[in-house]
Amino acid sequence: MLRKLVTGFIFVPLAIVFVAFAVANRHSVVVTLDPFDQAHPALAVTVPLFALLLGVAIAGVVLGGAAAWIRQAKWRRAARLAQAQARALASELDRLKQRVGEPSQLPSPVPQSSYQPRLTIAPPAA
Repeated sequence: MLRKLVTGFIFVPLAIVFVAFAVANRHSVVVTLDPFDQAHPALAVTVPLFALLLGVAIAGVVLGGAAAWIRQAKWRRAARLAQAQARALASELDRLKQRVGEPSQLPSPVPQSSYQPRLTIAPPAA
């Protein structure tokens, strides 16, 4: 509910601004990609100004998204490797849990008489 409300507060004014911009800039502009002959360009397109600006904005968003996606490739690869390693470790853990659960596979316990503690804690002197 809150998400729809926030979206409404953002997109409704943005849509109003876009419609006002489109109505105010309806006149056509000539877009040419021929820098050598301005009088008779080889490729020229006549489009409304708002359509040109909207197209440039969309192209910028797409190119920026593609650049960010390419830049993040190393992080996606690292995540895939970490996920594969986690799966391998989980399967090894399951295998070791099954092995420990079998009595024939358990290591023999250390005899109690041969155990010598390495550290002793003396009670504080009174």
